[in-house]
Amino acid sequence: MNRDFQAPGRSPVFAREAAAATSHPLATSAALETLLAGGNAVDAAIAAVAVQCVVEPHMTGVGGDCFAIVMEPDGRLTGFNGSGAAPRAATPDKLAELGVAEITDTSPHAVTVPGAVRAWETLHKAHGAAPFKSLFKRAIHYARDGFPVAPRVAHDWVKNLDKLRADPVSAARYLIKGEAPETGTILKYPHLADTLQKIAEGGADAFYSGDIAKDIVSALQSRGGLMTEDDLAACHTTAVSPVLREYKGHTVAELPPNGQGIIALIMLGILEKFDLQGFDPLGPERFHLEMEAARLAYAVRNRFVTDPGHMDVCHTRLIGSDYIDQLAREVSLDKRMASVPENALVPQTDTVYLTVVDKDGLSVSFINSLFSDFGSGIVAPDSGVLLHCRGKSFRAAPGHANSIDGGKRPMHTIIPATVLKGGAPFLSFGVMGGQYQACGHAHLLTNIIDYGMDVQAAIDFPRMFFNMDTHALEAEKLVPPSTLEGLKALGHTVTPASGPIGGSQAIMIDRARHLLTAGSDPRKDGHAAGY
Repeated sequence: MNRDFQAPGRSPVFAREAAAATSHPLATSAALETLLAGGNAVDAAIAAVAVQCVVEPHMTGVGGDCFAIVMEPDGRLTGFNGSGAAPRAATPDKLAELGVAEITDTSPHAVTVPGAVRAWETLHKAHGAAPFKSLFKRAIHYARDGFPVAPRVAHDWVKNLDKLRADPVSAARYLIKGEAPETGTILKYPHLADTLQKIAEGGADAFYSGDIAKDIVSALQSRGGLMTEDDLAACHTTAVSPVLREYKGHTVAELPPNGQGIIALIMLGILEKFDLQGFDPLGPERFHLEMEAARLAYAVRNRFVTDPGHMDVCHTRLIGSDYIDQLAREVSLDKRMASVPENALVPQTDTVYLTVVDKDGLSVSFINSLFSDFGSGIVAPDSGVLLHCRGKSFRAAPGHANSIDGGKRPMHTIIPATVLKGGAPFLSFGVMGGQYQACGHAHLLTNIIDYGMDVQAAIDFPRMFFNMDTHALEAEKLVPPSTLEGLKALGHTVTPASGPIGGSQAIMIDRARHLLTAGSDPRKDGHAAGY
């Protein structure tokens, strides 16, 4: 597809040596600065995400979780699960005793152990090249000396006034006289700057023990939380083998549960059963198939995906050809499924994403999240650590795949991904957007593989997702009216999306031509860059 240069948009970034794509311009600059100083892709990714923990506080932070896939020049893949577990005392019985029937995003029980900082250090020890301390220079600078609020960040901030006003510490740290900062406002976070300095000098142990850990535990326990310093000290990152599945001559790699990456593979497997290429990429048939595949795949997620030690079925079973065939038989080209049949699901036998590729061909697909905007809204006052709310994915009651339990990791929406072609690196990519992410992976990959779009066009392309409660389809404004009418004729309820759906970054790797092609989502403030 050729770009219309009379229409708004941006070209993909072409580079020969290295490239970085993030959702914030200051983070992209930090990544390039690290690469030009001799750091590799992993170093650059850590430097970039540390900046984002300062300049995109509603999306990510040191109090969140992290996942990554490192792809080496020869196609070898290593996954890193940097998600934290529930406190040991957090059992269904204990929550019932406390009168907690539902875990909301602002509940102290939604705060699982933040795994990001340990993951950064583990990733660096395995693949980094530059000194760990050097990677926090820009983040510390912006936290201590100030940074300007970017337009999309300001836009999102306003929507979270009630959450921030509800907690006096959050209101003091993240609001200005009770209001959200405007675009261009210069903000400083001295407490967070000190914490980043301690992490830079003392590594992850400086975060998971000592004054910072005490501050986090105190903040949670004062609100009725069950976190202890022992829970934080036990935090570890797990190295995992990515799960692979073929899609039309490409090998797609996702991380195994407790993330939802296999749901993207299930969606792609279902879509592969249909002649997707024969449909208009903006037409009702394409979106009908994508949404029906998503409804099935997400039902599988909700039924099965959790901490792998607690799953009823091995995740490899869920991407097997016979199970994919079983699911695909539920999809009709002529009409919407009235509901997702429960018997079809049983096998018969708010987030930042960034990617970097360096001059040696090492690439990293990297995602770091607080889950909801501003996470739990709980700030540890002395350290400035804003804590995530990943535990709201848990059920408070027993008997569900994702019921809370001591030391158990919750189901995660954040998923990095990579793609190989002919066994060689082809694409490092990810999609932000909470629940949408697995669907977003399938959407972006079919844009590239089935419809021949370049990475920027594939990222820009209009999106749609279903409401997780009502199952009505929510469409971005650039989806044509004819497509919306076509979907309604197939039995779908379609409504306008309340805002842009997710965000994405991607870098395509062509080793034969020594060429990198990078794209970054215009739905966010960031951009891709390279040299």
